[in-house]
Amino acid sequence: MRFGILGPLRVGGGEATVTAGRDRVVLAMLLLRAGRVVPVEELVDAVWEERPPATAKAQLHSCVSRLRQRLAALGLPADVIVTDPVGYGVRVEPADLDFEVFARTVETARAAVAAGQPAEARRHYRQALGLWRGPALSGIRSRAVRRRAQTLDEQRLAALEECVDVELRLRQAADLVDELAESVDRHPLRERLRGQLMLALSAMGRQADALAVYREGRRIYAEELGIEPGAALQELHQRVLAGDLALGGPDNRPVAPVRSLPRAISDFTGRQQTMARLVKEIESEGARIQLIDGMAGSGKTALAVHVAAALADRYPDAHLFVDLHGHSERSPLTPAAAVATLLRQLGVPAERIPLDLDDRLAVWRSELAGRRALVVLDNAAGADQVAPLLPTGPDCLVLITSRRRLVGLDEGRPSSLPVLDPDEGIELLGRVAGQERVAAEPQAAAEVVRRCGYLPLAIRLAGARLAHRPRWRVADLAERLVTGGGPLAELAAGQRSVGQAFALSYAQVSPAAQRMFRLLGLHPGVRFDKPVAAALAELPLPETQDLLDELVDSHLVEEVEPGRYRLHDLIHEYARLLLARPEQATERRMALQRLLDHHLQVAAAIARSIELANSAHLTRLPEPLRPDLVAATEGQGRTWFDENRAALTAVVRLAETEGFLRHCWQLARASWKAYFDGGHLDELIETHTIGLRAAEQLGDDEAVAMTLNYLASAYYRLARFGEAVRQMEMAVGIYRRLGLSRELRNALGNLGSAYTANGEHRRGVETFEASGILARKAGEPVPMANLLNNLSLVLLSWGRYEDALRVARNHLLVARETGDPRHLGNALGHLGMIRHRMGDRAPASRLLRAGLKLKRRAGNRFGEGELLNETGVLDREAGSPHRAAARHREALVAMTDAGDRIGQCASRNLLARAILDQGDVSSALDLHRRVLTDATRLGARYEQARALDGIAHCLRASDPAAARSHWMRALALFRQAESPDQHEVVRLLAELD
Repeated sequence: MRFGILGPLRVGGGEATVTAGRDRVVLAMLLLRAGRVVPVEELVDAVWEERPPATAKAQLHSCVSRLRQRLAALGLPADVIVTDPVGYGVRVEPADLDFEVFARTVETARAAVAAGQPAEARRHYRQALGLWRGPALSGIRSRAVRRRAQTLDEQRLAALEECVDVELRLRQAADLVDELAESVDRHPLRERLRGQLMLALSAMGRQADALAVYREGRRIYAEELGIEPGAALQELHQRVLAGDLALGGPDNRPVAPVRSLPRAISDFTGRQQTMARLVKEIESEGARIQLIDGMAGSGKTALAVHVAAALADRYPDAHLFVDLHGHSERSPLTPAAAVATLLRQLGVPAERIPLDLDDRLAVWRSELAGRRALVVLDNAAGADQVAPLLPTGPDCLVLITSRRRLVGLDEGRPSSLPVLDPDEGIELLGRVAGQERVAAEPQAAAEVVRRCGYLPLAIRLAGARLAHRPRWRVADLAERLVTGGGPLAELAAGQRSVGQAFALSYAQVSPAAQRMFRLLGLHPGVRFDKPVAAALAELPLPETQDLLDELVDSHLVEEVEPGRYRLHDLIHEYARLLLARPEQATERRMALQRLLDHHLQVAAAIARSIELANSAHLTRLPEPLRPDLVAATEGQGRTWFDENRAALTAVVRLAETEGFLRHCWQLARASWKAYFDGGHLDELIETHTIGLRAAEQLGDDEAVAMTLNYLASAYYRLARFGEAVRQMEMAVGIYRRLGLSRELRNALGNLGSAYTANGEHRRGVETFEASGILARKAGEPVPMANLLNNLSLVLLSWGRYEDALRVARNHLLVARETGDPRHLGNALGHLGMIRHRMGDRAPASRLLRAGLKLKRRAGNRFGEGELLNETGVLDREAGSPHRAAARHREALVAMTDAGDRIGQCASRNLLARAILDQGDVSSALDLHRRVLTDATRLGARYEQARALDGIAHCLRASDPAAARSHWMRALALFRQAESPDQHEVVRLLAELD
């Protein structure tokens, strides 16, 4: 084995071949998820935990490079460590990693146990346990590594306990006592180990020692946990006292139990936490009835059978299983038929099974009286079907599976199965189709399991298709799931198909719920709420809630959080197909219109509340057909946009696909403010591009101009200023032609901002002045406030501080007249920036604090980042570079949230200057260089110049010639941008001379 993690980290043939602490953490993290890509963020967290440096990613890259060199020196292939856009991974063969060998060997041992081959099982268990050299990855102190390593240690303990169970049955108690005593000392709270030690001691006739072990455990549990030992350990204690635990004599062997459980599937994957919890509840808490529900294909039966197999020894008298056909092509079994089946499994002759149900149940309870039996009631239709079958005695365990939530049962602990997580899904695909085959195409395998919705049944069927088509690549199946007849058509094997499994669940709900389910297939997003469902189905909210509850109980709909629902991807596809039949075209079209109308009315209502007053006319709509649904939703405000962002974008796409063209541009417009303020610029561009196409197709020039205006805002925020100018010039031209004065005034203001950002200050001022003429004619304060806000910023960036101060003060007066805190925040913040540039530090600080408070209250993340950066510069100039760096990091987060790439460059440039003032020249230089690369790609001349200026400051002492070169380049760019910063660079160049 090339790699060892079952003990100290081992590479090649020794433990000290990788000695650097960070390198060991990185390699350990990769080996803990061998065959998977570990994201860079996880590796950074593992190495540096809460305090990663600004250069963490670069240092991580260096760690990986050193590891590759070290592994190559040990003769390992160069591609052992792979690079992915997301992170890094280790590619290992099955025999290369000791934990993989351990896991496979334990599975072989468990299969031998299930096959009744205890001696063979013991051999494999001991072989697996022999691979351990100590606690997993001992010596590596990273919390992330330790957390994952503890999971491996837990698996070793579980394997040891299983091995001891086998060896006790093989009457090897004498050989186990020392090992068990040592294990109990190391893990004093582990009840199963303590019970096994008591069994071994009792088998050797050492009942007094066994009782002492129990008393010591009881003391520890009381002192450390404040609880009594679990029911299983207490029962064992009673049996030791009674002297009935001797394992040595042949006469003590129990009668062979009735065994009617189906074979546990060998490729059972995932569910470890659920299984461990169920076993604990049954063993320690005496939970004798367990209810396992979940959607079709989620692996309920497989889990129940595995839990039964794990607990089989606790129920030696009978293991019973009956399929109740609650969701199958056959009619559900009646309680009478089900109990007859169970009685026959117990060996009751047919002539002894009464015809009357009550009499049959009496015989059933009589047969189970005094028996320690395990009963699996699989595929239950509902509570009424299984309630009569529940044993009355305390010594029986009942596991019930159902696609419905069995809320009508008075007893039982429910467990609803989710789908697998991505890693578990890939592991299951590999077990069915072949691990090497899947490991060879990790990205394609991830896409297959994603297209399968991480549903075990779907993944098994996909794996079966690959297993029977050895010439297929995994990528071939992934492509078919996307481009073929749809995933449901591809996920079928013989008589088994995912679609058929869903059809059986669909057939079990009421006609009204079936209609609701079909209509929900029209919703294109991931999540939806009750008002959306009510709009689709054209139903009152209370009736809608009843139908959603029915669908949730049947696992056709998932309630992901209170009041928020989703359809699993494959179930969503099934619902969509149900409504795609030609005879349902009219119902489908009308439901689509209701869906689009609802989203538009809600978005517009919320937009009116969060936009500036003069923008309200842009979202004029007729009165909603369902005002009750709008009223039930609009109070959520911005939160509604945050939770429905992906759905809104998908709804706009749907509107275009289905020909609802007016909805396209209206939905885009109504969502603009939330997208823009939240920095969701990709969604803004996509929705407005669709809206622009729709408006052009409709021939609605005003809608075209409006959409161009708001589309330009995203290009502006992304520093694509030339594109923003082009879009705004087109919008201005249309508004002039249409004679729309108010709209022209606003568009001219936006065009002025685009000119300024593009370095055309003079054209910017001229355009603002043209806008101002229209604003003064209108005599409205809000447009004038917008104009003055933008004009003050242009003059500030141009270095005309006195003019900027005069305009900003006028802006503050107009802002007070409007009474809008958003205008006040802009005015105060920009006044603070201007006073700072003019050298008035104390008033600047007060104004910036007041402006920042209002920006935060308004949720303006860009404005917040802008003022944080200005405050940080004040701190640095005051001799507090540490405080300045904290401000700039906070500003960077805000700019990132806002999606403003130039704002991000500005924050990083200023952060680098603060880091330099702290004395970390290397980190500051690295950060400035990376900003220079990004700003050059964006075409952001001012931030390119600031990055070059920062690099020159870093090199000034060590390489004056290089510093001069960078300052000369910065000076040229500052002059192109007409920035006043050029004067400081001229002074610095003169000092070098």
